[in-house]
Amino acid sequence: MRFVKPSSIGGKTAAPPSKSMMQRAVAAAALASGRSSIIHPSFCDDALAAIGIAKALGAKVGEAKDAIVIEGGGEPKGIVLDCNESGLCMRMFAPIAALFGREFSLEAKGSLRKRHVGMMEGPLHKLGAECKTNNGFAPVIVKGPLHGGRVGIDGSESSQFLTGLLLALPMCKKDSMLEVKNLRSKPYVRMTVSLLEKFGVEIGHDEGLAEFSINGGQKCMPCTYDVEGDWSGAAFLLVAGAIAGRMTVMNLDAKTEQADKRIVLALENAGAKVIVGNGGVRVEKSRLAAFDFDATDCPDLFPPLVALACNCRGISKIAGVGRLRNKESDRASALAEEFAKIGGKVRIAGDVMEIEGKELHGGKVESRGDHRIAMACAVAALTSKKGILINDDSCVSKSFPDFFEKLSEAME
Repeated sequence: MRFVKPSSIGGKTAAPPSKSMMQRAVAAAALASGRSSIIHPSFCDDALAAIGIAKALGAKVGEAKDAIVIEGGGEPKGIVLDCNESGLCMRMFAPIAALFGREFSLEAKGSLRKRHVGMMEGPLHKLGAECKTNNGFAPVIVKGPLHGGRVGIDGSESSQFLTGLLLALPMCKKDSMLEVKNLRSKPYVRMTVSLLEKFGVEIGHDEGLAEFSINGGQKCMPCTYDVEGDWSGAAFLLVAGAIAGRMTVMNLDAKTEQADKRIVLALENAGAKVIVGNGGVRVEKSRLAAFDFDATDCPDLFPPLVALACNCRGISKIAGVGRLRNKESDRASALAEEFAKIGGKVRIAGDVMEIEGKELHGGKVESRGDHRIAMACAVAALTSKKGILINDDSCVSKSFPDFFEKLSEAME
């Protein structure tokens, strides 16, 4: 439990490493025969889950200065792959585990047990592997070998399974063709393709990411990979600066494929002063007004944007609510209900979330074990009347373990 008091903000800090890119890099390094170095690694809970799975699949993992070294190509050491609460680990490593000619059980903890993963069964069967879930939920039992081939998948719910297929199918003997319908999180898929290029793997695709042509018989080549800063985590700190003073966040690449770099656009639309350059973003408080924003391709921005909208005159509208239903919590309902406890007015109308700008009185909220709900409420506390008490604040370790330390250091 943590209390965040009303406070002005002023400071400069570095963005946390991207957990999404870290997990992808660990998976690729585990598939490569040889030593890969991952520089500026993340050690958040999701990244640690990926490292644990890599070890179970036979990789050797060691630590060096500001880096981890992964030697892939080993033999699997067990049958249980512990995904903890990482949805990406479960959906990404299922196809990878299916490359081996043995059975694995991908296990879940906490909120991941309630997240749907049944979309993997049919496609993996068509590609030659066995896959069984518990009525669409974890645990996921897979057994290879994966052969490759032609298959269609639905990308409306998540792109994470597609990421797993893009990592695994190049290692198969057969060539593969993927037909993807209703793909939402296109930037995340581009992140995967970009990372695989660094590991020497080529993925052919059309401009709209609806068709993927993958040559089999490829190999991941060991490399040195530098994990870029995480725009998802940085978004909370940038919003803090916009509503409560000023904040500079470094280690952010404006040319990244990360979808959440669009936080800059949202801040500008709300009237904040934003300067992008020199490897970072500087945000200063200004007179903020209601904004409209489509978060369909960047749903992780909903929580920080709700905190921002509470500080804007008028009613802000954020589209893409449908992307929030299968997260660590039902994030749409969680945001509406938890912000209502502290005086916020958040209404859901179809696929749009409407937030009325008004001063929050503060109070006590439940994080619901959702790292992004905890961080959003912490940022909102800065401009509340009485501050906010957050229950189960430790859940931020899922993506941003030192979030509260960075926020506290910036308080004036």
